[in-house]
Amino acid sequence: METIIASGIAVLGTLLGSGLTLAYQQRATDRTHAFTRREKLRQERLDAYSVFAGALLNYRRSLVHLWFCEHEQPPPEDPDTVRVRAYDLRSAAQEALFRVQMLTPDDELSRTAEAVLADVTAVLKTDSRPEFDARRVRTRDAIALLISTAKQHL
Repeated sequence: METIIASGIAVLGTLLGSGLTLAYQQRATDRTHAFTRREKLRQERLDAYSVFAGALLNYRRSLVHLWFCEHEQPPPEDPDTVRVRAYDLRSAAQEALFRVQMLTPDDELSRTAEAVLADVTAVLKTDSRPEFDARRVRTRDAIALLISTAKQHL
């Protein structure tokens, strides 16, 4: 009888130990998967924010160049060629904006990113050189601020 009881206790101990080991391993696996998901999302956000900032800079640079082609004599390049390039860069910036908006958890950052794109677009809509220069500075600073704000979500 004692052997049966001892055997039962040994089996029960083994089962309990196996159950605890399984539970511990499952928790460790769950933590690893959660960490992996968070890290993948962080990397995707970093990529999206970087691509958007780069697209904004390229689009802004193209609009500045277009402004000079339209307002300075003689134009350094055919304005129509530069305009087509600017449209392509605007499309790239909008695509990058959509990715940022899908990945960011912050609605304010999403709205700010959209506003910065609109501000960059407005660079071309100036006639005077002082207003143009002021918009160039404003958009440069807005892009820098956007990058600084986006870093907080990484």
